[in-house]
Amino acid sequence: MKKKTILDLFSMKAKGEKLTWITAYDFPMASFAEQAGIDMILVGDSLGMVIMGYEGTIPVTMEDCISHCQAVRRGAKNTMIVGDMPFMSYQVSDESAVINAGRFLKEADADAVKLEGGRRMCSRIRAIADAGILVCGHIGLTPQSSGVLGGFKAQGRTVASARELILDAFAIEEAGAKFLLLEAVPPELTEFIARKLTIPVYSIGAGAPCDGQLMICGDMLGMFQAFTPKFVKKYANIAEITINAIKEYCDDVKQVRFPEDKHVYHISDDITEFEKLFEEFE
Repeated sequence: MKKKTILDLFSMKAKGEKLTWITAYDFPMASFAEQAGIDMILVGDSLGMVIMGYEGTIPVTMEDCISHCQAVRRGAKNTMIVGDMPFMSYQVSDESAVINAGRFLKEADADAVKLEGGRRMCSRIRAIADAGILVCGHIGLTPQSSGVLGGFKAQGRTVASARELILDAFAIEEAGAKFLLLEAVPPELTEFIARKLTIPVYSIGAGAPCDGQLMICGDMLGMFQAFTPKFVKKYANIAEITINAIKEYCDDVKQVRFPEDKHVYHISDDITEFEKLFEEFE
């Protein structure tokens, strides 16, 4: 499988071919996603909740993201990977934003970075893009700013809110972002923004009328149990399967059904030699 490039993303948009995008945080999931033929992987700061057990994304560090991105690259060598810039890795200054964005490419071999925010982050987007780094914008429900938004709430549902998001989208493209993620906004707004922008526009909970979809692996596979967003379709229930498997293992051990003879390594020397060895220590 040949790794997608930004030229492929633009070509897919022009042809109306939908892009498939999923989060992954470790080697096994990245490997599974690549084998399944996924177009792109996001190493999202959602790892704070899905992997690390935090209540949100705020505690996630650059070191967390870089480490997980490295693992994902090892598992998906031929897949386009986007590194998610965590809280306070880009908000302080253009210079710190460029330095941290560069770490994803230099240390984890990522292909692009994603950062949240609209017009207020355009100088950061421009600085990163000017450094030769591929940037994905992210507006709508932006988890790092959920406190300002009043929680994990859908955006763009009123005319006033939709106008702000449209202005943000235009500004993000103008600043040099090469693709855009819309999260938890009405499909009518998604369709308008995707049609008006020349860059690819992708959805996570923003409806079908755009250039592709992103899903969080823990949500779609039924691994993350704390809550399930409205926009998630569960394709499996790995949590239930895993819990039942561990229960069965516990029962097998207690009832001495495991391990069986086929699960052990037998001695290779003559048994009498082993008996002599044991006698030495009696």
